[in-house]
Amino acid sequence: MTALAGALGAGAVWAQEKLGQPTDKSLGLQPGAAPLKHDAIWFHDIILLPIITVIVLFVLALLIWIVLRYNKRANPKPASFSHNTAIEILWTVIPVLILVFIAFFSFSLLRKYNDMPTPDVVVKATGYQWYWAYDYPELGVEGVESRLLPEARELKTAHAAKVPFLLGVDNELIVPVNKVVQVQVTGYDVIHSFAMPAFGLKTDAIPGRLNSTWFRAEKTGIYYGQCSELCGVDHAYMPIAIRVVTEKEFDAYIIKAGGKTKAMIAAEEAAAAAAAQQTAVNAVASADASAAASAAAPAEADAAASAAAPAVQ
Repeated sequence: MTALAGALGAGAVWAQEKLGQPTDKSLGLQPGAAPLKHDAIWFHDIILLPIITVIVLFVLALLIWIVLRYNKRANPKPASFSHNTAIEILWTVIPVLILVFIAFFSFSLLRKYNDMPTPDVVVKATGYQWYWAYDYPELGVEGVESRLLPEARELKTAHAAKVPFLLGVDNELIVPVNKVVQVQVTGYDVIHSFAMPAFGLKTDAIPGRLNSTWFRAEKTGIYYGQCSELCGVDHAYMPIAIRVVTEKEFDAYIIKAGGKTKAMIAAEEAAAAAAAQQTAVNAVASADASAAASAAAPAEADAAASAAAPAVQ
């Protein structure tokens, strides 16, 4: 059930929602596939939508009442007062209280976006005119360029290939499932925007600035988004495709791309630490041996001198 239908108590479903991509003839937000998006949907459906609905219905009823009660025919002699203190106080205080109520929940949601858990994978997404490039700086993979598939421009071809219209790419961003992924977003030329509706992400890609966001995908599969900042003539042809895979598949992808998995890096660091520790132990042993040899040399010299003294007499 869509958000609007749920709020109004309707039992009909307009369209079967597709996870990770837009659905034709559907209402409401895309289904969530990450904790942040679930929280955003709850905030929209439970907090914002009822308040908006009540305000709209109240204003509509007020307008209808004013039109019927105070039109020229029903009220030929208009009122002469210019203001009402009580009403002015109410229409100032009530909106403030509504905003404070909304802010209480919105600040909590913003805090969740800001307080990122310790990331398992760090991805750098750079916006170019008009494609995205991805790096895994901690894993040694750089320059994975993701461009719109040529056939994705043609509606029939895209549908035949089961690729969403204007959303298919040649190289998807690969991330592991149920892992915290930090996305560092920047732009190379103009301002772009990294938006992924299924994960609740929308972060501006600004040249010379590194913005950061995060997500934790709950299900494997492919999820589609787009640049949501007007960045030039091919703005409509700059999609984002994130493929969520198992951890084993992600490690295989990183190795194939010429990088190193975290397990490999940890093993190398452990080996380097062990080698450094052994070097330190050897250095200490060598220093102790040198100190012992230095201490023994004067004693041997004194013994030799004592043995040679009677012979001289």
